[in-house]
Amino acid sequence: MPRRVANKPGSQSTLSFGGGRVTKPVAAPSHKAKALDSTPALSDKSASATPEPQQLSVTPNEPSKPHVAELAVRQQAATEHQAPRSEEDKRALQLNKQDVWRYWRAQEQTRKAPRAHQQGMDVEEKILRHFDLSSQYGPCVGIARLKRWRRANLLKLNPPIEVLAVLLKGKNTNERAHIDELLS
Repeated sequence: MPRRVANKPGSQSTLSFGGGRVTKPVAAPSHKAKALDSTPALSDKSASATPEPQQLSVTPNEPSKPHVAELAVRQQAATEHQAPRSEEDKRALQLNKQDVWRYWRAQEQTRKAPRAHQQGMDVEEKILRHFDLSSQYGPCVGIARLKRWRRANLLKLNPPIEVLAVLLKGKNTNERAHIDELLS
């Protein structure tokens, strides 16, 4: 029983529940638990009569197929590369390697700390990963990099022309964003 402390006008009353111990009620064992406890132990004879399970191999025999998202992005990229050249494409193809390096050095100077986990990458891959993680150009998951650049350009978001140059000139660049590969 709670104990009330004297109430003063304008003050809040205090409740005290004492130092009693609170315990959780224990339920009786269920019918399933009783049934499991009452099953007789298996004899050695019946245990040896059961066959051993067969070992199945975990590695698949056929090579893994590309994910559905990977196939869709590849198809988008193939249609984008076949599109007629726009003014931006022509400007991007005129950029040389020094222009791309200058752009990357300017991006690096805006950072306070060096980028982690990018020591073994070439500049083109660094530029593409930076573009992948730049949210101002829209989502990068489920869309080819080139299509994302073109969409950002259509929406007047001013994506860097150097990214387009890397995408158009790069022969070993991946169509999918790095984060898209990680998520699928």
